[in-house]
Amino acid sequence: MASSTLLAILKLLMILICAGWVALWILKPTQIWTRKWKVAEESANNTIIGYYGLNFAVFTFPVIAVGIIGLLFLDLKAAYQRSRSSRTSSITISSPLVVNSFLGILSSIEILVILLFILFVAWTYYSRISNDFKKLLPDKSLNLNLWQLKCLRIATRFGLLAEACLALLLLPILRGLAVFRILGIQFEASVRYHTWLGTAMIFFAAIHGATTLFVWGVSHHIQQEIWKWQNTGRIYLAGEITLVTGLVIYVTSLPQIRRMMFEIFYYTHHLYTIFLVFFLFHVGDRHFYTVFGGLFLFSLDKLLRVIQSSPRTCMVSARTYPSKAVELILPKDPRLKYMPTSVIFMKIPAISHLQWHSFSIISSSRAENQTMSVIIKSEGWWTNSLFDLIQVELDKGADKRNGIPVAIEGPYGPASLDFLKYETLLLVAGGSGITPFLSILAELNSSTSKSRFPSRIHLVYVIKKAHDFCLLHPISHLLVNHSTESCHLNLKLFVTQETQAGVGIKELLNEFSKVRTLQLDKVCSNYAVHGPESPSCIAAIAGMSSIIFLVFLICLNHIIIPSGKHSKLLKQKTPSWIVDLLLIAAFVLALTCSSFAAILLRWRRLKKGIQPISEKDMKALDLSSAEIRNALEEHQVHFGGRPNFEDIFGKFHEETCGSNIGVLVCGPESMKESVAAACKKESKCLKLGGGKRTQPCFTFHSLNFTL
Repeated sequence: MASSTLLAILKLLMILICAGWVALWILKPTQIWTRKWKVAEESANNTIIGYYGLNFAVFTFPVIAVGIIGLLFLDLKAAYQRSRSSRTSSITISSPLVVNSFLGILSSIEILVILLFILFVAWTYYSRISNDFKKLLPDKSLNLNLWQLKCLRIATRFGLLAEACLALLLLPILRGLAVFRILGIQFEASVRYHTWLGTAMIFFAAIHGATTLFVWGVSHHIQQEIWKWQNTGRIYLAGEITLVTGLVIYVTSLPQIRRMMFEIFYYTHHLYTIFLVFFLFHVGDRHFYTVFGGLFLFSLDKLLRVIQSSPRTCMVSARTYPSKAVELILPKDPRLKYMPTSVIFMKIPAISHLQWHSFSIISSSRAENQTMSVIIKSEGWWTNSLFDLIQVELDKGADKRNGIPVAIEGPYGPASLDFLKYETLLLVAGGSGITPFLSILAELNSSTSKSRFPSRIHLVYVIKKAHDFCLLHPISHLLVNHSTESCHLNLKLFVTQETQAGVGIKELLNEFSKVRTLQLDKVCSNYAVHGPESPSCIAAIAGMSSIIFLVFLICLNHIIIPSGKHSKLLKQKTPSWIVDLLLIAAFVLALTCSSFAAILLRWRRLKKGIQPISEKDMKALDLSSAEIRNALEEHQVHFGGRPNFEDIFGKFHEETCGSNIGVLVCGPESMKESVAAACKKESKCLKLGGGKRTQPCFTFHSLNFTL
């Protein structure tokens, strides 16, 4: 009872802080806010915190506070749910409302938020530009006439819209400090919000920059304005560097370039440091505090991830599959627990010292205490290099094999086992999209959670070639013994680019004999994977870091910026970039202190030594018994065609009348859209509570196995 009350209080507190922060953004364009805020800053300047402390407290800290409270909420929620094993019912907000090849799959909540954001952008622009035009007069100092001045004001206001997008841009890509996890949205799913915000930001920034250059050009000021690095006000040269850097980042992140040349996308994205520093110089510290909350959490999150991924661990073993896929088995600390569908980020120095790639964990921490596994299919330079590296070690003698060091970050996953609330699961996977579902099926097979799982699981797996079936190797025992005490597993396999007559599951299972296992006895590291710090520890570090930053900011400003009787006049002569550098210095010092605290916590937690891990050889499946043959006949194999999802969903009306069905899909976007459309069409009910249902109720969830 006390835990549920505390959870409700934390949730209410987050809602109030978010509402207050949003209200600030809505009020900012108004004249009332401008007048009141100017008075508030002047009053703050007479105190120890100054205007900079006030801006930090009002615009930056609410975002940090939501992140801190959210971490405490998730930690408490996880402990609360572990103490309750029963299924819970909740209102679903993930069912698709719009399914479109251009827009993708959008839920009603997503559409509502997008419309509200568009309304906010329109309000901000209209309010500011209407106030500007009311008091606009020709500027003799710049030699601009009225229409040119109007264009310049329009450019400035578009710049402020880009600033609003930047305030939210980094929040969707947080991992350890992920605020979106509070809403049940995982990192790999929230990345698309980062993409939308980035596109909007670059669009507004491009209009801002192009219009400004146009006005300078027609007024013949472009040569003298374009290279200006002013002591006060907007620094134009910094703005130009910011815009060019942002355009480079955006262009190289377009899907056509990202998929074909991932390395270019990856490395150019690290130009964000240059982008943000010169953005600060361009807009000044007052505007920067409005976007600083997301940057503060992102930088701290990045720092904690770097510390967490050190020291490196070492592969225990690996398997290669005929489909040019490789399974890596990694050592983990027995205390490390993670949820199914969790992901890890991996760096293998033997391939690249800089590149990190995300992969879904296919194992269950309930079933495997000392190891975790991932399956990686060769589809690019990095993954092909990994496959070749394993093949080289396989071809060596056992005494000549070298250990392969690996740096691991994560795991990151859902805060709760939401898929357990469904009576039936329909899992739809395409190609490598099977990997998140392998962890769900591994969890199903764990002895500690049998009583809590759905009673029926239907797996629809779509592959191009028959040899891709080998990706089901980790759950081969479940295919043979598909009906367990916990649930009934049924597989529908679709092989789209091959036609073979008389081939069933039994024949495909024989392909598992081609799987090769690499056992690495040489230890190249004394450390297993320990995972990130607990949410409560991360929350404490975030709170400490924000306090340290404010203390350093106040001290540096009082030391560097003049004070006294003539301080007002001297402050006006102080270049604005000096104030900006003080902000950067305070931020770096705060992160440095936080890193020492994080390293101390990390090394106190780490345990040296990897415990001996018993090798589990996959025994050859005995397919001769009549019971197993009958079990395999219930699985279906279809060659030369794609699944008709409307037919598959339609059969649930007969088989699971009144059932609560969770539909999880992972694969190509076209497949997700087909499943979402069928789910939208066939779901005849609205799940709002615990009333008895007379027809199946489908709840759609989209998973991603790559970014």
